[in-house]
Amino acid sequence: MDKNHPPKTLGVFNPVGHVIVSFPTADDASAAVDALRHAGYSEADVERYSPQQMKAQAERHIAEASPIAAIGQELNLVKAHGVLAEQGYNFLIVHAPKDEQAREVAEISQRFHAERAQRYGRFIIEELIEEGPETQQVFESPDRGLDAQTRSGREEERARR
Repeated sequence: MDKNHPPKTLGVFNPVGHVIVSFPTADDASAAVDALRHAGYSEADVERYSPQQMKAQAERHIAEASPIAAIGQELNLVKAHGVLAEQGYNFLIVHAPKDEQAREVAEISQRFHAERAQRYGRFIIEELIEEGPETQQVFESPDRGLDAQTRSGREEERARR
């Protein structure tokens, strides 16, 4: 994937056949890159985004988004990635077009504290890191976990209730 010409649909980032993973620190992302390379993913398969790069991309894509883009989850996810980037999260975008590859990317990433991993398919975006049995998810809503709130933020919200 070319960072300078990222894949878009209706003006919004939509890397079909890839998994986007967010990490709380650059060290976590670097360790995950090493593990992915050890598992056979090439340099061309893994693209890194710093918080600044993801924030800039999110702002650009939000500004360029077609009004029709609000129908699906892509625009919500771009916004969520922007918020995570503002919080200092680092991102990997991994080419993983097959089911088993996407699962492997998520499993490897979880070992290095990945907060989220979303697999972009042609018609659906799948959350690959489950939050736990106490979390009820609802299709295409913030309750599904596709909003920008981090796990610690959700835990704080639950404690206030």
